[in-house]
Amino acid sequence: MERLGGTVQNYAWGSTDAIARILGVEPDGSPQAEYWLGAYESSSSTLADRMPLADHLRSHPEELGEACRTFFGDRLPFLLKILSAARPLSLQAHPDSHDACTGLDDEQAGGVSAGERTFVDDWPRPELMVALSEVEALCGFREPRRTRELLDGLGVRASLDAVYGPLTERSGAAGLAEVFLDCLAGDGYRLELVGEVVSAAVNHLDDAGELGLFSRTAVELDEHHPGDPSILAALLLNRVHLAPGQGLRVPPGTMHTYLRGTGVEVAANSNNTVRGGLTAKHIDVDSLVRIVDFSSGPPAVVEPHPDGGSEVLAEYPTGRPECRLWSIRLRPVGARLVPVTLLPATDQPRIVLVIGGHLVCSSAASTEEIVRGQALWVPAGEQVQIQGNCDGFVVSSGLDPDGVSLRI
Repeated sequence: MERLGGTVQNYAWGSTDAIARILGVEPDGSPQAEYWLGAYESSSSTLADRMPLADHLRSHPEELGEACRTFFGDRLPFLLKILSAARPLSLQAHPDSHDACTGLDDEQAGGVSAGERTFVDDWPRPELMVALSEVEALCGFREPRRTRELLDGLGVRASLDAVYGPLTERSGAAGLAEVFLDCLAGDGYRLELVGEVVSAAVNHLDDAGELGLFSRTAVELDEHHPGDPSILAALLLNRVHLAPGQGLRVPPGTMHTYLRGTGVEVAANSNNTVRGGLTAKHIDVDSLVRIVDFSSGPPAVVEPHPDGGSEVLAEYPTGRPECRLWSIRLRPVGARLVPVTLLPATDQPRIVLVIGGHLVCSSAASTEEIVRGQALWVPAGEQVQIQGNCDGFVVSSGLDPDGVSLRI
């Protein structure tokens, strides 16, 4: 068990103060979008002796545990992040294992330089975000006929049929795929149409219900990406509001973006991102066609459930072998810090992060106290008892003790 320091990712859409506040440091004025805890090769966390965790695990692969090594090889399978968005991210989706391998092989064979690649590793990237603040997001495709009803409700003067007609003329995923990709064309008509849609949406900002929310989505996106035709594509997605403590599961292939808010995200140990709009970066249409799930349905909003009846640990189901996530909520009884159950997943590698308060972690070998913004690396096989007064999270691989079955 050792202290673990993460790495800050300074993307333009990040907030300037939320991550710094959680880490207990002064903001430096730069947009801090993500704080990574894990062993991703190009941005590995560091242990207390300043050794990168990725290098440490190459020397001590036994700390991953037998089941994890059997299933994933000598690689930590998960990343734990703090994510804070002050403005919308690009529309994006992440690949599954097959598409990640295929995409990386194709780009390497084609001589695509590392800086221009869509695929930067050969791993899938499922995600689960847990809101720390109010979070607004777009995730997955709305039922096509309902989207057309909302568009018609705006009262746009121009005809919508040239772009949005397939929503009702074709069935299901085929119609959504045709419309989404067509919206990325960016020709004169689509540039004109996005202006018409946003202008019409302004008149419905105060409407109650879904039409008002739909209108606000159009106007908010236009504030950050004026006249961008991919706004027409973004309007095909479900709008999602997460209250603090709620989670959003984002399987591979799911088109999504976070509009604003701060949360903790657990993902597979990958940085593969296929962009589909709301960005000045390259949009790889061929990869979108290959990896995006164009079926419609409600977003996968998840609630935590007590771990074995525990009042301290609650699990957010990921349904993935790469990662499991629990929240920790510890409160003292009177003046006493009451010992509680061992940290879960003793047979798996874990990272513990404190969001607020303080946490005392005790094992046979050592005791560590961490406070807001601090984290611990806990090797597989190390039994750790926790006590304190804190809110935090613990992440492990998503393997069952047999090393094969998934926790759904």
